[in-house]
Amino acid sequence: MDALLPFALLLAVWSLPFSSSSSSSFPHHLVRLSSRRSNCKPVPTSMSLCHGVGYSEMRLPNLLGHDTMKEALQQAASWVPLLTKQCHRDTKKFLCSLFAPVCVSEVEEPIFPCRSLCENVRDGCTPVMAAFGFPWPEMLNCSRFPQGNELCIPPAGPEDRLPVLREDAVCAACLDKGQSEKEFLDNVCSQDFALKMIIKSLSGVEGDLQVVPESKGRTLYKQNGWSEEERKKPVLWLANGEACSCKELAGPGSVVLAMGHRVAGRLVILWVRKWRHGEKEMKKFSRAVRKLQC
Repeated sequence: MDALLPFALLLAVWSLPFSSSSSSSFPHHLVRLSSRRSNCKPVPTSMSLCHGVGYSEMRLPNLLGHDTMKEALQQAASWVPLLTKQCHRDTKKFLCSLFAPVCVSEVEEPIFPCRSLCENVRDGCTPVMAAFGFPWPEMLNCSRFPQGNELCIPPAGPEDRLPVLREDAVCAACLDKGQSEKEFLDNVCSQDFALKMIIKSLSGVEGDLQVVPESKGRTLYKQNGWSEEERKKPVLWLANGEACSCKELAGPGSVVLAMGHRVAGRLVILWVRKWRHGEKEMKKFSRAVRKLQC
């Protein structure tokens, strides 16, 4: 690989400066992963961890060895709550560089996060994770990642702007990319739960939004591992929902499609859309969901 990448390509990758060294060597497991044939895939809208990450295509298999999009989505979902804690400005960049590594046709080999990026995020987020009983995982051992004299994704520099939470910021799960029921059908197999519901109540709890459905008018399409109590009286959560807006969750009486994952014992919504069709279309859609073989 050339020692210097074209400036336009750098912008496409991270809008940050990179450096490379042909004499450096990656740890064994990184060599093994980089030698595997990768394909460019669109970053799915259901991967809430990486919404707004700055690029549209990712490598699969990813840099954590996830071979399928379903596996990558499931594993990435468990890290979404960490973003809401804002333990470090580069948390999303670091995690997405592994779960959804940028895929650029001009660069054949995968680009890993720099060791300094890993260390910065680790040092900022380990105390937060420890407070909830989670240690920094071995799979993210920073010694495995390349030094700054190799081609890698660096930490944000002082000139980079900090992300600002605005009252008009749209929640990641509520971003509308022009798809609705089709997107739901495409992604339901990668989620832990999927349902149609009428919203009974919405309330903020320590920055998150608690969503309680009505007992009537609810259709469970998928509910992996739900308890009997959750089936009778489910409580869903929108992570960081008090710091962003979601027109889909307009209030009591709204009818929505929703899906997501179980994260730290909670049913966390990762995708939600208003139900906009009439009864005939609703029945047709419901049949299509039930015919899915995940």
